[in-house]
Amino acid sequence: MTDWSPGGAGQAPLPYPFYVDIVTKRYFDGVDNKNMDEVLNCFAPDARLTEVTSNTVHDGREAIRAMFVKLFADFEQIWHGNFVHVADPQSNAVCSQFTVLITPNGGEQLRYENCNRFYLKDRLFQEVFVYMSGDNLLKEGDL
Repeated sequence: MTDWSPGGAGQAPLPYPFYVDIVTKRYFDGVDNKNMDEVLNCFAPDARLTEVTSNTVHDGREAIRAMFVKLFADFEQIWHGNFVHVADPQSNAVCSQFTVLITPNGGEQLRYENCNRFYLKDRLFQEVFVYMSGDNLLKEGDL
């Protein structure tokens, strides 16, 4: 679908539980357990992830993979929880607000209150916008 746009017309609505499942039981479960395959299986090959507060853009699954390689290496523990979801099946999108507890290697635990906006295409994340309450932790990785 070449005319796809985030939240644009012609989206195929999915059941509400699908949005909660892909965000919490697949994507964030994969991040928290540092399971790269589980994380990447949520993204379309040409997906884009943007950390909005620093305007850091990761274009394509390989750039997203490189970002997660760096994140997983730099932090010894990652936890996402306290989720609040608002799904809009008509635009094939879900907004998730949540707490992040993350511990840098050899450092003190950090607490973030973040919000992500996920736009899906063909049951996968096509465009993800990340809003962080602190410094950007989603740095560019080595491709």
